[in-house]
Amino acid sequence: MAPYIGTPTSRIDGIAKVTGAAKYAAEFDVPGGVLYGSIVMSTITKGRIVSLDTSAAMDVEGVVTVLTHENRPRMAGRDQDYKDDVAPDGSPFRPLYDDKIRFNRQPIALVVAETSEIARFAASLVRVEYDSEAYVTDVFRQRDAAIPVKATSPEGAMFAPPKSRGDAGKALAAAAVRHDAEYYVPIEHHNPMELYAATVIVEKDGKFTVYDKTQGVQNVHKYLCGVFGLKPEDVRVMSPFMGGGFGSGLRPQFEGVLAMLAARALQRSVRVVLTRPQMYALGYRPAMIQRIGLGATTGGTLEAITHDAVTVTSQYEDFYRQETGWSGLLYSSPNASYAHRLAHLDLPTSCDMRAPSAAPGVYALEAAMDELAVALKLDPVELRLRCYSERDQHENRPFSSKALRECYRQGADAFGWSKRNPEPRSMRDGGDLVGWGMATGVWEALQMPITVRIVLSANGHAEVACATSDIGTGTYTIMAQVAADTLGLPLDSISIKLGDSSLPQSPVEGGSWIAASVANGIVTTAEAIRGELLRLAKQMPNSPLANASSDELTLVDGQLVSKHDSARVVSIADAMRHGGVERIEQEKTTNPAEDNTRAHNTHSAIFAEVKVDEQLGVVRVTRVVSAVAAGRILNTKTASSQILGGVVWGIGMALHEETLIDHRFGRIMNANIAEYHVPVNADVHDIKVIFVDEPDNSNPLGIKGLGEIGIVGVAAAVANAVYHATGTRVRNLPITLDKLHPG
Repeated sequence: MAPYIGTPTSRIDGIAKVTGAAKYAAEFDVPGGVLYGSIVMSTITKGRIVSLDTSAAMDVEGVVTVLTHENRPRMAGRDQDYKDDVAPDGSPFRPLYDDKIRFNRQPIALVVAETSEIARFAASLVRVEYDSEAYVTDVFRQRDAAIPVKATSPEGAMFAPPKSRGDAGKALAAAAVRHDAEYYVPIEHHNPMELYAATVIVEKDGKFTVYDKTQGVQNVHKYLCGVFGLKPEDVRVMSPFMGGGFGSGLRPQFEGVLAMLAARALQRSVRVVLTRPQMYALGYRPAMIQRIGLGATTGGTLEAITHDAVTVTSQYEDFYRQETGWSGLLYSSPNASYAHRLAHLDLPTSCDMRAPSAAPGVYALEAAMDELAVALKLDPVELRLRCYSERDQHENRPFSSKALRECYRQGADAFGWSKRNPEPRSMRDGGDLVGWGMATGVWEALQMPITVRIVLSANGHAEVACATSDIGTGTYTIMAQVAADTLGLPLDSISIKLGDSSLPQSPVEGGSWIAASVANGIVTTAEAIRGELLRLAKQMPNSPLANASSDELTLVDGQLVSKHDSARVVSIADAMRHGGVERIEQEKTTNPAEDNTRAHNTHSAIFAEVKVDEQLGVVRVTRVVSAVAAGRILNTKTASSQILGGVVWGIGMALHEETLIDHRFGRIMNANIAEYHVPVNADVHDIKVIFVDEPDNSNPLGIKGLGEIGIVGVAAAVANAVYHATGTRVRNLPITLDKLHPG
């Protein structure tokens, strides 16, 4: 039987998804039906509620109740009870908790009715009087009041700026060639296809089953138990499928709390589905103002790097990530300084969004490196090779593996980079200006503690269970592939259970760590299964494995086989039959060993071609090559899809995406999928993905993870290509035609 790991295996959940058999949070049938909740949102940005008149809504036939801060069931009052596993420092938002308004479109009431149409109509009849206060939603107005990040928790310390090296200010001032500029990335929203929803089912025994859209069912479970003072055994949270999250589902969102509030108040099952505009009251990628200074020798090596950032958070929580230190993982410089400040605005708390911190931080870094290459009259790839760092500059340690040089080589060859004329506006295709740009990508390669249960049946079937999520990345499939190979069974003899809080422990799915974590967790548990099979095999009369050790054996084609002598073999079925067992169950926790002696990262090189209409300034990204070094690739088919999706999102970041706020009202003006622009089919052309071979021994399978690296560097490659095509440097994203033709 050929191995499954490393092959282009189709998704095992694909048929369920394309036929509609896969059910999402708002689609589960409930015996006796459900009530529907519709959220009333605030129309002011800051202040307090003076009065709430729900009488007109209650008069609508079919309305059951209207919940507000005045009549809701009891909720926790302590911050600690609202803390989820990835909560930042501060006091989390509490929906319907009190009369305070903290941001525009804040949930202030929930209308519960027999149908969703009745609930939404009645919600429009709720009348609210406010006492407004002054507010600020513009990061540029608040930048001078921004405060340095304060690492008051272990998580905060992890995201603090790296320590400075040398004297960056002095070295920058003395450098032969200098570049110093400001770059801006606006607020962006995730906009996953599936709307956020929760269905809370009141079971006959008084317990609750919650179907929620989330990237971490056990995180939501802990959160709901804390908020409502419930026993863990009285709540079960499930999310078998998720229609995109991209980081917006790492934290519990307010639909689950509101649905639970109504279900507890009425002792009936309740469903709450957010509308698209209401989803803009959730988290977002924070706006980011960055200033980057690069000092170089005339030979193209770096003498100094300075990277300062201001990012956005709410008034009530301090969300931030490590925005400024990515250069230390890519380029060698004896002098470097980093600073990060937070601008507190009257908005919801910002949150993780695909490759948080790296996507905007590396955009500015790689755009600045391109500008330095122009100043040095040096090829952008050559500049990066001359500045290439073989060690993590922050901690002065080697990388577990770093095949970035090969990414540059293979990506440039596939793209045809050697044919590039470096002069801006020198390449044309009819009426279009043609530009070629490139950039580097970098991300973390992490692995988290995780628990996996495997039940092997005598009929040759194995069930693999873990509470992890599949957020659309292919987790079902890679779990099945790894289990099939490690247990020596066909892929169709493996069943996967996930997305259920009652299953063995898992972290939230994010940060590109689940593939490595759960796959190596399966390896650990499969080893325990193999050990138990060997114990049974040794009990057989005249067993050919009587003197064998577990390490000497492998599971292949349903058999225990000696690695040294393939004639020494016992079938799984025979071992279990002679042992008198119908099933073997093992549940093991994998705690990855901390390796602080090496840096663990993925890397990429992105090459982009744009064509710009010379008269209109319309930009098309016609070709992209992304060469990625990310350890061992478990599934080349789903992995390619991950990188393709990241590239498309990077194109959107460069040319399309921007959350527009009217700062006079503190209100998002394009809170819909029509006016919040994202790339569509017509915007996406040829994308080639290359996986560079990169052996890595950080974990038994050599996996690094792919969820984030696909987007990192793409926006910079596109922006650099636009400069090459037009000779106009745009440093504030997105690059729109008015910025190319400012007159």
